[in-house]
Amino acid sequence: MRRIYSIGGGKGGSGKSFIAASLGILLAKHGKRVVLVDLDLGASNLHTLLGMQIPEKGLDSYVDKTASHLGDVALTTTVPNLYLISSTRCSLEIANLFYAQKLKIISAIKTLPFDYILLDLGPGTNFNTLDFFLIAREGFFVTTPEPTAIENTFIFMKSVYLRKLKLSLKEANLWHTYQEEIAKLSRGAFKSPLDLINILIARDPEKGRVFEELLSNLEFRLILNKFRGQVNENLGEQLVEVCNRHLYPSFSFLGNVSYDNRVYESVLARNIFINKYPYTKTVSNLQNMVRNLTGEQQESLRVKVQQ
Repeated sequence: MRRIYSIGGGKGGSGKSFIAASLGILLAKHGKRVVLVDLDLGASNLHTLLGMQIPEKGLDSYVDKTASHLGDVALTTTVPNLYLISSTRCSLEIANLFYAQKLKIISAIKTLPFDYILLDLGPGTNFNTLDFFLIAREGFFVTTPEPTAIENTFIFMKSVYLRKLKLSLKEANLWHTYQEEIAKLSRGAFKSPLDLINILIARDPEKGRVFEELLSNLEFRLILNKFRGQVNENLGEQLVEVCNRHLYPSFSFLGNVSYDNRVYESVLARNIFINKYPYTKTVSNLQNMVRNLTGEQQESLRVKVQQ
């Protein structure tokens, strides 16, 4: 069964691309056919973490109709079973996609013939980023332990929920009915989308419950990257508890990823960190995450990552 994971966060520098590349590599070593889709439009760099030069083709070929199918621009990598769709060669204006172009890309991603599709998104809360994040029912929020990063991640989370609500209200022809409440939520007059759901339920219990279920069906996981020893080990679980209290009970903690300065060195040298340093705590953390996602025993994953 095809599974799509969106990987996003509130600000740059949290390590989203490293997480996306690492999970993709480990899933591929797990025997799954995996494609990484670089949707950090205008700042694409996922190929660098895979030790690749700038790809000759990618998303640009699909957007300009040189390639008929998005899968045609999925390039092989040095890791068996792992493919990359890059946006490096897209024009600088790709960050400002036309609505029709965005819908075309979204539709194509959903039909890619791979076991796992991992979407590496750019920072921020623009509509393109939010809509790409919502391609998947399962999303990963990547943050670091710094207070500013956590704050920006919460803003991104609320923006994802708000965007989903807006789109759903428009599909149900209820946008104009609740436009004033949406505006209040956007300005911060409401603490969270949960307040808006309560208004929907009070006005129309049946429709309100439908939207409540719609948001509850989203499954989000939090990843705490660049984790250092002096940070409270339970911080991730505490953040998830806050999310479940103020949003919907669909958050879980996927794990900490330990900080290692050799990650930066590997990127500079265009080496794949997982292959070069398979016995580090960072790789062990990532292995545990893949074990969580796939259900495979940790020992068999440890063997595969060395292959």
